[in-house]
Amino acid sequence: MDDKQIFLSTDLAHRLAAVDVGSNSVRLIVAEPLRGGNYRILDEEREPTRLGRSLSSTGMLDAVAMDLTLAALRRFKQIAAGYQVDELRTIATCAVREAVNGPEFCQRVKDQVGIDVEVISSDFEAHLAFYSVQRAFDLNGKNVLVADIGGGSTEIVLASGNVIESIASTPLGAVRMTEIYGNGPGMAGEDYERMVKAIDRTLKKEAQRAYFSPHLLIGSGGTFTSMAEMMMASRKQAGLPVRGYLLSRAEVSHMLDRLRKMPLKARRQVPGLVPDRADIIVAGLAIVDRLMRRFKVNLVQVHNRGVRDGLLLTMIDKSLGIPSGSPADRDAAIDRFAAACAGEYELAHGKQVARLAGRIFEQIAERFQLDAADRPLLEAAARLQDVGYLINYDQHHKHSYHLILNSRLAGFRPRELEVIANVARYHRGARPKAKHANFRQLPADDQRRVEQLAAILRLAGGLDRSHSQQVKDVTVQAEGDALKLVVRADFNPEVDLWGARRRVKLFRKVLGTKLDVQWDELCHETAQVPHADVSDDGHANGNSSRRVRRKAASRREKR
Repeated sequence: MDDKQIFLSTDLAHRLAAVDVGSNSVRLIVAEPLRGGNYRILDEEREPTRLGRSLSSTGMLDAVAMDLTLAALRRFKQIAAGYQVDELRTIATCAVREAVNGPEFCQRVKDQVGIDVEVISSDFEAHLAFYSVQRAFDLNGKNVLVADIGGGSTEIVLASGNVIESIASTPLGAVRMTEIYGNGPGMAGEDYERMVKAIDRTLKKEAQRAYFSPHLLIGSGGTFTSMAEMMMASRKQAGLPVRGYLLSRAEVSHMLDRLRKMPLKARRQVPGLVPDRADIIVAGLAIVDRLMRRFKVNLVQVHNRGVRDGLLLTMIDKSLGIPSGSPADRDAAIDRFAAACAGEYELAHGKQVARLAGRIFEQIAERFQLDAADRPLLEAAARLQDVGYLINYDQHHKHSYHLILNSRLAGFRPRELEVIANVARYHRGARPKAKHANFRQLPADDQRRVEQLAAILRLAGGLDRSHSQQVKDVTVQAEGDALKLVVRADFNPEVDLWGARRRVKLFRKVLGTKLDVQWDELCHETAQVPHADVSDDGHANGNSSRRVRRKAASRREKR
């Protein structure tokens, strides 16, 4: 399931295209804006033209590389025209920015292709990369190091939450470093050592350490995505999204050590590595490794977009009148995705189910040793359980699984997203089974988490079977080895009680306890107190209140 199937079309008529002319490749994205500032991808293309080739030695853009880039831009313009885009914006970064003949190249593009190329500054390039990260991840409460590694340079952003503390642009590009230090047998020895020392010198000079310790490095660019894809291939994790994938510094160092000792021909055969990146991957990974060492970061999170995504998002924000720089938080991302897939009506139902599921979770967590960190995953699954309606109603729980897993939802790690997708998958229908591929591939501890959270979600979903959100609250009471779920509502929620009782089987099986569901009639009686006997100051008469409570208690005793 790709982006084209995840989002619904909107009433926004215009379409946008963004092109990033980089030192290693030229990239196109064609997209349709959606409500809330997101977008639906219509098409993507990439051409590895190596425009920055020989720049470090000659200071000029290579003639052959310029011709290849012009041809790619000509094709990209035709693709954009085929989608009838209303705006095409093209930016160029390090190679064109530094080259003596950069202005000449831009003029050729304008004359021969009919595209105006905007050569952006290194600061603006860093801002675009950071904005893309802001919109993809929840940065609240986190100190982060953001790095965008290109062919000719690496832009570095240090931020506390959504506030940028500093920006540094360094001439540490994967293509540039490869041209200077090679990619042959010397990478196993002296050439590699010289390159590492040069990277360290540059980082020490250009990138000052932050006043805080970054919690993690978030990286964008082909080096980072290749790193994630190679690791996933080695772990046989096909199907997981690249965005949000986590690696430790030890894993990065091990991968780097292995690849630099391989001949180029062998590198081209490494699973997960695009062959045209095999010659520059060692330099790229060396930059990542030394960045992590310089800033004392032990964890890197991969972002599969970057400058081009940031550019497109700013174009969309401008078209929607949204101020640039406003971050997309996790809650808003869930709402946008749920509304786009299932509509506003199901959005209210999902929020009600999430609220009730959270209340049940917090009351039984200690008894069943549930991890408090799982509650946000449960609530996210509740709000997204019906996104499968985008495909159709039948088997929508299975469609929900695939949509969530491939959503690349902002703020969640791949493993968390897989748990959320599985919990939503089992909000109805069959219980989790080993014969289900989606469940079988989970680690044993995640399988247990999914069973427990799905059991709670089913129960909470039944409590809004009427889709009327009439259940005010729930209380879980222990009665020996059994539990009683007391439902509070102003009026008898007959349909919701029926729905919950039908869905209690998985809860009883997974958590190993009996559970009865009852309506708290006293809630109904006390709701009528103001109408029974009200004094002049607006308060219920105490004698009348006591009579009501005694009658309700008497009825409960008789039951």
